[in-house]
Amino acid sequence: MALVVQKYGGSSVADIEAMRRVARRVVATRRAGNTVVVVVSAMGDTTDDLLDMADALTHDPPAREMDILLSAGERISMALLAMAVGELGVPARAYTGAQAGVLTDSRYGRASIVGVIPERIARTIQMGAVAVVAGFQGINEVEDVTTLGRGGSDTTAVALAAALNADVCEIYTDVDGLFTADPRIVPTARRIESLTSEETLEMAANGAKILHLRAVEYARRFGVPLHVRSSFSDKTGTWIYDGRRAGAFVPPVIVGPAASPASAPSADAVGGADVVDTAGAGAAVSPPAPARQARLDGVTGRVVAPDGAPAPDAAHVGATHSHAIRARATARRRPSAKEDHVEAPVISGIAHDRSQDKITLVGVPDVPGAAARIFAIVAGTDTNIDMIVQDVSAEGTGLTNISFTCPDGSSAAALKALEAAREDLGFRSLHFNPDIGKLSLVGAGMRSHPGVSAKLFSALSQAGINIHMISTSEIRISVVVDDAVLDEAVRAVHSAFGLDAQTAEAVVYGGTGR
Repeated sequence: MALVVQKYGGSSVADIEAMRRVARRVVATRRAGNTVVVVVSAMGDTTDDLLDMADALTHDPPAREMDILLSAGERISMALLAMAVGELGVPARAYTGAQAGVLTDSRYGRASIVGVIPERIARTIQMGAVAVVAGFQGINEVEDVTTLGRGGSDTTAVALAAALNADVCEIYTDVDGLFTADPRIVPTARRIESLTSEETLEMAANGAKILHLRAVEYARRFGVPLHVRSSFSDKTGTWIYDGRRAGAFVPPVIVGPAASPASAPSADAVGGADVVDTAGAGAAVSPPAPARQARLDGVTGRVVAPDGAPAPDAAHVGATHSHAIRARATARRRPSAKEDHVEAPVISGIAHDRSQDKITLVGVPDVPGAAARIFAIVAGTDTNIDMIVQDVSAEGTGLTNISFTCPDGSSAAALKALEAAREDLGFRSLHFNPDIGKLSLVGAGMRSHPGVSAKLFSALSQAGINIHMISTSEIRISVVVDDAVLDEAVRAVHSAFGLDAQTAEAVVYGGTGR
């Protein structure tokens, strides 16, 4: 029996019929012998409706009260879904983030999870019921409700999966997995069968809307396998995993001390396959005589030895958890890490982002410490910086220009702070451009393939698209262009890198996927 955490986005639970459809999927998973924990977002556009109501009352709502307001949407969803599951004959209990043990800091509106103590969830699933948890929320040290920011239900689901030692965290949305580009912009986008966490982080950080960035970071840190799929179909989605597969064979979990490689059983002893230590380090795990099977408690995550057998050691505890994860995450054949294959795709996908603004300081003194003072002021407004470009100093002037991009919700505060410090910083003028878009090319294969940049810039040039800024990492190239031509840029680059499918694979079943 596997422990499965399922997260359903707003479009998946948009109305009563959608609730019933999700309930049927949850019940089917439970009746297949799995332990199930469900995390839900607010129904449809509920969060946006609540924001509109607050805006109608005040243009400066208190952050604490906004979190209390916005957390209501998920509370409605969790209660209704628990009722729908119960109506199908499976007991279910609904819990708020606080009741589920999600502990956060006190940054209202964008809180971070500092701990998860899922005692009530563990008790519920131990009794055979389905636990339905409100996503996007938690409780801080003074027992106030906090929210995790838009898309935070993904993070709630992964955090619970990590705390409960779940075998997999399934992220259900309104498309059949992750695609090589947004299917709303590129109808010929192809579904990606599997991605590394590294590639997924770059995609999420640069505008891909299916997965929340913090959820991917959390999953990578705690080794939670993710399966992104649609709640509107039964199609296999996209698996997100880490590193290389140790081998196709998943060994039996043996209770007893780990033996040295020299004393490992022969391949014949395990059906002709190689014995692999799924706990890592390449050490073989051999059975005592006779071999005894260990069991993973799907509720507590503890490795339980058979009656009369010695307690499993650390190597077998690790092997048992790896076995449970692999049994779920490698149920179907898929490639290992992209860099292991010479013929692997160079580019995994293209992400785009319209949520950034561009700020340019013109005539900045080109002296040591100038940039440090500028970005210290920006940091003081709690603004995150994405891309930065500094021009070469104009000959004879001793002045340069510095441009950077930041989230559109933070740009006003950064502008105000910089303008107030103009005399101290010594720059001539401040320019603001909200009409930009960012295109990001992501793929671990580009590490060993020259010419990726040339092909990217050539595709944009042939489409007549001008580039404002460029930023790179080991597996990503990002460019800033005018917002008006961003969709065209995505389609041009998608075609240039041969990512178009022969026939349309992408079906958008619902709204935004949140």
